[in-house]
Amino acid sequence: MKGKSLVNNVGVSVALALLATGVAISAQDKYTLKVPNGLAFSEFRGYEGWQTISISYNEGLLAVILGNPAMIDAYKAGAPGNGKPFPDGAKMAKIHWDPKKKETYPGQPLVPTTLHDIDFMVKDGKRFADSGGWGYAEFEYEAASDTFRPGTLADKPPQGNDAKCGFACHTIVKNRDYVFTEYPKR
Repeated sequence: MKGKSLVNNVGVSVALALLATGVAISAQDKYTLKVPNGLAFSEFRGYEGWQTISISYNEGLLAVILGNPAMIDAYKAGAPGNGKPFPDGAKMAKIHWDPKKKETYPGQPLVPTTLHDIDFMVKDGKRFADSGGWGYAEFEYEAASDTFRPGTLADKPPQGNDAKCGFACHTIVKNRDYVFTEYPKR
């Protein structure tokens, strides 16, 4: 009896270990994603803890724009309004959510609900010399599978499949070192 019980316990333990391993294998590691010929999600590891630059509401999406310390320091020094470009290593992340009106809250504010996508920018004059010194990436979030994927031409707005995907839109702010986002007074 003891031998049978031991075999059963080992069998259950092995089954649970395999189940746990299977769950771990099936969960996506977003940091393994990369835009073809472009930026990797892993280049922005820790973006969730970056300081807020600004917020926005555009095309039906709420967004928070975050900056790494190099980006924040450049803004505080007056870039890009002081005529100086952002330094190499400056990074931004723009997280978009679908909004929802909170009917029961005072003023019925819009609040974020489902994650929509995350956009990234990094300044690297050597690597991205042909796109104003900036590299771009956009990763769409798939709520049903709780996974991300690189943006494509079928997305809205369409995303190219390289690190220059955002350059065409950003050329209208060339005089601001290709950056739309203002750093408002705090």
